[in-house]
Amino acid sequence: MSSRDSDIDFTFSQAVTVRAVHSALAVAGWSLKEPLGISYMVNEDNGYDWQSTNPGLEDEVLTLLDAPEKLTFEVGVCMYHQEAGTGGQFLFRAGRTECAFIPTINRRSLPEAPEFTDLAWYLQALVTPLLPIGLHSYEASDTGF
Repeated sequence: MSSRDSDIDFTFSQAVTVRAVHSALAVAGWSLKEPLGISYMVNEDNGYDWQSTNPGLEDEVLTLLDAPEKLTFEVGVCMYHQEAGTGGQFLFRAGRTECAFIPTINRRSLPEAPEFTDLAWYLQALVTPLLPIGLHSYEASDTGF
């Protein structure tokens, strides 16, 4: 059985905050509330130690991830599209001009080829809402191994 490695790498024309990305995507139906609650991480020790907390603590999580002392670290947060029943991890690189989206929650696949990720759906759901906050480019990949 093969596995897939799918992601979309976004580049912004200027640094963005996690809060700004979340706010832009919230208009399109995305939320920090996902099936496990709210999941996030700060990669201070190269451990990618994901934490989970209760819904209702969105503001506290966003404040933590956007804190000035965290700008030199990679941070991540899961976002979920309730209506579509899918979501994934957003990993923001140090400096915050780049972030990656990895579809890890109920990954959408192509109906005619379920082993492939439906990247077109994710691009449609993510690119347009991110344009107003300075989305400059993206690169999408879906690799089997």
